[in-house]
Amino acid sequence: MKVVVAHNRYREAMPSGENVIVDTEIIQLRAAGIEVLPFQRSSDSIAALPPAEKALLPLSPIYGRAAQRDLAQLLKAERADVFHLHNPYPLLSPWVVRTAHAHGVPVVQTVHNYRQVCSSGLYFRDGHNCQDCKGKLIGWPAVQHRCYRGSAAQSALMATTLAVHRPTWRSVDRFIALTDRIAAHLHDYGIPDERIVVKPNGLPDPGEPAPLGDGFLYGARLSPEKGLGLLLDAWRRHPDGSLGTLRIAGDGELRPLAERAAAERSDVLYLGILDRDGMRKVRDESAVVVAVPTWNDVLPTVILEAMAAGRPVVGTAVGGIPYLIGDAGWVVEPDPAALADALARARTGAAALAPAARARYLGQFHPDVLTPRLIDVYTSLTANSDHPSR
Repeated sequence: MKVVVAHNRYREAMPSGENVIVDTEIIQLRAAGIEVLPFQRSSDSIAALPPAEKALLPLSPIYGRAAQRDLAQLLKAERADVFHLHNPYPLLSPWVVRTAHAHGVPVVQTVHNYRQVCSSGLYFRDGHNCQDCKGKLIGWPAVQHRCYRGSAAQSALMATTLAVHRPTWRSVDRFIALTDRIAAHLHDYGIPDERIVVKPNGLPDPGEPAPLGDGFLYGARLSPEKGLGLLLDAWRRHPDGSLGTLRIAGDGELRPLAERAAAERSDVLYLGILDRDGMRKVRDESAVVVAVPTWNDVLPTVILEAMAAGRPVVGTAVGGIPYLIGDAGWVVEPDPAALADALARARTGAAALAPAARARYLGQFHPDVLTPRLIDVYTSLTANSDHPSR
């Protein structure tokens, strides 16, 4: 079976769990005998685009001409069986769904966020959860609040893109919803239940966990919805040093907040951006991983990585986090007092829950569990397909 895996990669300077998941899934599929044809573009390449392509860049979310040309050539040459899309923005465009269908190739999309409806993809703005664009023909509130990249013009373009491509998304043959919450989002969007499959992401097994370290690790994009401010507010409710060390990894607009906390307290360490090996090292040095977004985060990769490494998690009761953590940590409302209490309990209870974290990963998120389910999705589409490659 030949599967085209399409993804517009997020900038490498910003940590992206989605990039990690796509790379991991390709490895897992190949190990299972699937011939994977990556079709990827990177937002890092935008600065080096030829002038003609750069001039058309504002229209790429609606129709990425170069991407459609290249995809059509790939599909014609390789006679792929399935087209599996992850993130189409900004260089691929949802139009790749139409291009795949024009070549008789069924389309699967893994839904990592809420961007069928929300221009930012987060259902979050100005420090709070927001669904103002839900149910509207065109999401003008996104333009008013500059929800996409802080620009009214770019927000208008994205809102227009979402309106133009509503029929495109509704033509996708099968959606992979990472959680029941995403499945409900798609159902509200008008996707029938028989075209939605709930399947979480998984990660390769890193092997037997290292012995628990000490303290806590927070690794995320340093933006308001990821909860760094909430975490530091809760942390300051404890005397300096009483919880061990809080290690903060990542970069973003709230970097000054992390740097200031590290300067004020001896038990806060700001590490900047770390590669995968660096994250693995500081995870091994820690006892507990903290994932405390205030938006309805879908399926944070940092939690999967923690459980695979036998680290319990402190998380907020939003999005897919309660489902992910299960009995492998502590889930609390996104409130500083509640989080402060959970941090204290995690400090003393990490060793007892570490085996549960590893067991949850092995039972729910290991490739041996999830990859066959993904292949079943592909098979269900190709079995009834009249594509000329069969």
